[in-house]
Amino acid sequence: MKRVVSLTVNNNSGVLNRITGLISKRQFNIESISVGPTENPNISKMTLIVPIDDPAKMEQLSKQLQKQIDVLKVTDITDKAVTRELALIKVSCPPPVRSEVYSIIEPFRATVIDIGKNIITVQVTGEPSKVEAFIELLKPYGIKDISRTGATAFVREQQKQDAPQLSILQL
Repeated sequence: MKRVVSLTVNNNSGVLNRITGLISKRQFNIESISVGPTENPNISKMTLIVPIDDPAKMEQLSKQLQKQIDVLKVTDITDKAVTRELALIKVSCPPPVRSEVYSIIEPFRATVIDIGKNIITVQVTGEPSKVEAFIELLKPYGIKDISRTGATAFVREQQKQDAPQLSILQL
């Protein structure tokens, strides 16, 4: 099972190195990692995708991460995450097949961001499984290069059934 782990950390030099070092010492693999600043420039948010099946091992990893200097919060958000990834893909696209490639791009709501004589660069965002499916459909045309950001995630907001709905006029 792939776990989505969210970390809130101090934005200091060496934090990423200490976290990845700890994970590798414990023999866990990191499938994806993304890091970026938050609204507070002194705090960063990390999103890790780690393949861990055993809940006890996940708990152990969480406890070890929480002990690290500069780690403020560790949360396993696997079951309640909204996850997105960005990929830039250069694909072979000579004029005779361009309409075929565009017919793949459109349903995925991807965007062509650069066009050359025989190559186009496409941007796609979405859940990692959507990005992977898009890449698989483009492979027969000849992928020249791929750059992926890694997944980033938030906890999905809970909607209360009994909460009164406010109109924009009431705000």
